[in-house]
Amino acid sequence: MALGETPLRFGLDTFGDITVDSDGIAEPAGTVIRAVVAQAVAADSLGIDHFNVGEHHRDDFAISAPDTVLAGIATVTSRIVLGSGVTVLSSDDPVRVYQRFATLDALSGGRAEITAGRGSFTESFPLFGYELGDYGALFEEKLELLVALLREQPVTWRGTVRSSLTDQRVYPRTERGAIPLRVGVGGSPESVVRAARVGAALALAIIGGDPARFAPYAELYQRALREFGQPSLPISIHSPGHIADTDATAVADLWPHYQASFGRIGRERGWGPLTKQHYLTEVASGSLYVGSPQTVAEKIATALRAVGAHRFDLKYANGPMPHRMLMHSIELYATEVIPRVRALLAADVAREPALVGSAHGGHTEASTGTAPSR
Repeated sequence: MALGETPLRFGLDTFGDITVDSDGIAEPAGTVIRAVVAQAVAADSLGIDHFNVGEHHRDDFAISAPDTVLAGIATVTSRIVLGSGVTVLSSDDPVRVYQRFATLDALSGGRAEITAGRGSFTESFPLFGYELGDYGALFEEKLELLVALLREQPVTWRGTVRSSLTDQRVYPRTERGAIPLRVGVGGSPESVVRAARVGAALALAIIGGDPARFAPYAELYQRALREFGQPSLPISIHSPGHIADTDATAVADLWPHYQASFGRIGRERGWGPLTKQHYLTEVASGSLYVGSPQTVAEKIATALRAVGAHRFDLKYANGPMPHRMLMHSIELYATEVIPRVRALLAADVAREPALVGSAHGGHTEASTGTAPSR
């Protein structure tokens, strides 16, 4: 399926990074959470399609219960789809995940979405009494149970990581009969195949390097969907970035906050020092979408083409960035970046018939302009 055959969707992701005030003092979690609600309201009013809130259990992030924050957002927005980014399913209970998101679906009038994943941190495992040695089985079994629950029919399930269920009904049921599910994947082929097997949409977390390197995963996903007899499903990209009026401003704005956040994570994981040159390389040719609206739009369009994706979720909060900076980035994303991306990809689709016709006439070079397939 070509890019032009499925509607493009655009979203925003946040983990609720703890911000600092004008004196460099960390702000309370409550201040950050209320700011996230305000950011979601702005995104809704500006016509952005999705708003996703992550789950972390650390002092550098304010949000440990994303569905609760999303429920608050649901009451002050009207159209934007509200999702997790991600729900750390390995250390949660699928029954409670279903119940919380079914409740969110009711509050929002059918706007809930679940993105299930393993998460990029491990703090939740000891916090909730799980062993890291069970990492694989926890996610595999709980995902299967969550998929069964989302059918909203009596569930019979057997596994090793929680008690079994026999012809069990779980409430509340949603008015629309289903909650959309994505599986967040960071680059494991096994995870890609798993998402296809359970019939979940694929959310690729691309946080470094050339996004084109994920094209084989997209191809694997589409092939696995066919082999499992699943319908064609969309692919989305999640990547960090920041938009300002000019390239220079955006690069300068983000660097100290990016350095603070990713520098800390790198030290915790034993990585080498985060350098300014590494940052600039990611901005120039990697998966940091930083710059003016035109620069970021062109880079997003290139990534969507390369992967064959139909949705892009910008992680707009990266480190202790001030609220005003985030709000301006959101505004530029909605009013300038998204229209530019749509125009760039629409131009690809408009060129495709002529290019195909040229190919039929014997001009083989026309194939280089064909829109990517999913």
